[in-house]
Amino acid sequence: MQKRWTGAVIALLLSGCGANNTPAQVASPGAPTSAKMKTLAAGADLLQSRPPIEAINTYLDGFHFYNGDRNGQMEAHHYVTILNDDVMQAVIYDGNTKDARLMGVEYIISARLYQTLPAEEKKLWHSHDYEVKSGTLIAPGLPQAAEHALMARIVNTYGKTWHTWHTDRDKTLPIGIPALMMGFTADGQMDKRLLADRDKRFEVDSHQIRASRADIVAQPVLPGANAWQHGEVIQLKRVSGGGEHAHGQTDFGAAEQLSKP
Repeated sequence: MQKRWTGAVIALLLSGCGANNTPAQVASPGAPTSAKMKTLAAGADLLQSRPPIEAINTYLDGFHFYNGDRNGQMEAHHYVTILNDDVMQAVIYDGNTKDARLMGVEYIISARLYQTLPAEEKKLWHSHDYEVKSGTLIAPGLPQAAEHALMARIVNTYGKTWHTWHTDRDKTLPIGIPALMMGFTADGQMDKRLLADRDKRFEVDSHQIRASRADIVAQPVLPGANAWQHGEVIQLKRVSGGGEHAHGQTDFGAAEQLSKP
């Protein structure tokens, strides 16, 4: 199955990200980087390997909103690693320049894997069909044919997204509880100004992109996804103990990954 990605990945690697036009949305407090720190960073850059980072091979630009608050909308720059034919993972930034802030993460899985999830878990995931078909999700810098092929693969996938730094709300540091994010599912939900600004910066026309993707087949959204549309709004709350991740006593004990005697 991995072979199906080969052509798209090669095209991505050859074309580059095709963008350097969206700086970080906030300025963080802190002293300028010292000469000593710059020297240390330069040395680490030369001597250390970064396999997980070097495996990132795809750049997607789209939009998210806070689950339960559709007024909280923002552009999201996804840097994606294709793990296999059914799983991708993305680190999300608030821009596409070197000073961009790490905003969150998204996990992307195929419809086949999504169907295996428990009912409660499915409520955390959103579909990608509208994002692809509407032209609001793009792969900057890719030739049209390569982007079309990539979107045909993404259209029937599902994503679970958490934002940890809310730069859209003038948070100059990653303050607060991580938020579950969702993707748009229909026309009229997204602030047109966000889309117009993005299209201008990337010199694209989302209306033309929508028309060019008319032949991409989107399967019906599977039950459970986009739960916010049915009144199921989920966000984290502060709790004592380990919450849903607790296994018995929540004080320090043997690590879960250690083999039991």
